Amino acid sequence: MDRRKELCDILNRWAHEYYVLDAPSVSDAEYDKLYDELRELERESGYVSPDSPTRRVGGEPVAEFGKHEHIARLYSLDKAVTADELNAFFTRVQKIRANAEFTVEYKFDGLTVCLTYEGGAFTRATTRGNGVEGEDVTAQALTIMSFPLNISYTGTLEVRGEAVIRLSALRKYNERHPDEPLKNARNAAAGAIRNLDPKVTKTRNPEILFYDVNYRSEGKELSQQEAMDFLRKEGFATYPYFKLCKTPEEVQSAIDEIEIERKRIDVLTDGAVVKVNAPAVRAAMGFTDKFPRWAIAYKFEAEEAETTVKRVFWQVGRTGKLTPLAEVEPIELAGATVRRATLNNFGDIERKDVKVNSRVMIRRSNEVIPEILGAVSHTEGSVPVEKPCICPACGSAVKEAGANLFCTNRACPPRIIAKLTHYCSKNAADVEGMSEATLTMLYEKRGVRRFSDLYRLTAEDFSALEGFKAKKIENALHSVQASKQIPLDRFLYALGIEGIGRVAARDLAAYGSVEAVAARTFEELIALENVGEITANNILAYFADEENREELARLKQLGVTAYGKRASAGGVFAGQNVVLTGSLDSLSRTEAQKLIEAEGGVCQSAVTAKTSLVVAGEKAGGKLQKAEKAGIPIIGEEEFLRRLQKD
Repeated sequence: MDRRKELCDILNRWAHEYYVLDAPSVSDAEYDKLYDELRELERESGYVSPDSPTRRVGGEPVAEFGKHEHIARLYSLDKAVTADELNAFFTRVQKIRANAEFTVEYKFDGLTVCLTYEGGAFTRATTRGNGVEGEDVTAQALTIMSFPLNISYTGTLEVRGEAVIRLSALRKYNERHPDEPLKNARNAAAGAIRNLDPKVTKTRNPEILFYDVNYRSEGKELSQQEAMDFLRKEGFATYPYFKLCKTPEEVQSAIDEIEIERKRIDVLTDGAVVKVNAPAVRAAMGFTDKFPRWAIAYKFEAEEAETTVKRVFWQVGRTGKLTPLAEVEPIELAGATVRRATLNNFGDIERKDVKVNSRVMIRRSNEVIPEILGAVSHTEGSVPVEKPCICPACGSAVKEAGANLFCTNRACPPRIIAKLTHYCSKNAADVEGMSEATLTMLYEKRGVRRFSDLYRLTAEDFSALEGFKAKKIENALHSVQASKQIPLDRFLYALGIEGIGRVAARDLAAYGSVEAVAARTFEELIALENVGEITANNILAYFADEENREELARLKQLGVTAYGKRASAGGVFAGQNVVLTGSLDSLSRTEAQKLIEAEGGVCQSAVTAKTSLVVAGEKAGGKLQKAEKAGIPIIGEEEFLRRLQKD
């Protein structure tokens, strides 16, 4: 064997062990000895092989970054910051496949890079750029040791990763450069890769953690699990945490696990990435103009801390659901003193191994009550939490439905107060001044039980309540009256139908009125993007309930008007489910959607079995292809405008 080839193979194997596997098998001195021998042989021969480790030293500065078009587009990820947004994602996936599997990984905060290989050899590294075209940073990437220069796959390949600088490496760099310290790991990584001088890149010691096979010219399409196996097999550095989850509950558990561990790892992370595993489901879901519909980034905008659980008690919500609350040792978190934290249900308590007198990790986000993420440690005095058999508020029987416990008494006091509080909240009817404390007084002293009771209140009703003077009474009455005119989506959300969050409420509001929503069939409801089978049944049950129908009639009689987009029953798109894809020259997407809805149509964001028409503009993508395969009628912008004018 040629000695240069032998040295390259040995040195690359040692580098892989050191930088990728974190399991060095030789000393630095041994590595340096063979490295110097290889460099001398290359100097004598004048030849440097493509996979030589001497290519990674950092070459001369480049004058500017060249541009390079990616073989396959590098999409960004849609984001979720609330449970409602994450559940909406699960609903969309389960419409395609009820038992879809998901994968969960860390979302690292660095700079996205794409590496290209031809015939098994590394040829290029680029930044993501706008997703279609990025900057050529090959010289900078060659200073990084966490990827191979040669692989066994001989087709054309694009792999995607995140360039990061470990927090420990950042600290060491700042110790060496106290006069010009780097502010944070994310900017340091981006600055290292996008620096015209590769020698500067090397001094910052970045690495790339790989997570995606963006394109393969040969072979079947890979699932996410297969893609990660492929990357590891070929010698790319990947982060060890990777979970395959069979249910949304398992996904949430994995996210909670990442939430706890992310403060302890050596890489800057700001969330978790959830992806559909199977290629067939991904293909069916397709892409929006910006994001794959089969993946989402759950962003952490919270602070965490460790404390001790003192006791656990149960709170009754507006649906009758019993939610466990933990009283904890007071701790400062996100600028507030935290004394209570919530759990989801009894199954959540067991899954997170939470016990009284145990140490737990809690999270506080967006000024809401903190959530317990999981147990950190137990003590000799740790006691398991008991499952309640009766409602702690009214003593009624408790029923178990899935993972949750419910009070069976519709007149349970805290349940009614919670419904009133939800109705008056900012994103619902937005009745200013109607706090939970005020509504509790109105419940106890003025007999307020229904939403409609609020609109019958007088100044006299408030006058004897604690804390209410003339000005506050005037403001309260004005706020109640102002809430009579309410956007339809907010009114539907305010009603408190189980499963209807703000996202699903916006979908329902496209029907134009409460009466139109009430008239929908099960099939029409599940055709909506963010409404699943359980939620559809909840909607049908709500409007079938005589008491609910009477309450809606009372609200209407009292002047409460939920206004929405009025659809024309005889419009050109009446009764049609329309999907817009691509860009239109004469109209924005929003303008086109409004015109469709005004003409009686319902805009869908994805092609489903219920789609009756697709309007395709320029650069239409996966939605158009799916519609063509399904035989769904497709029209262009010219025909779309012609139909509107004819009407």
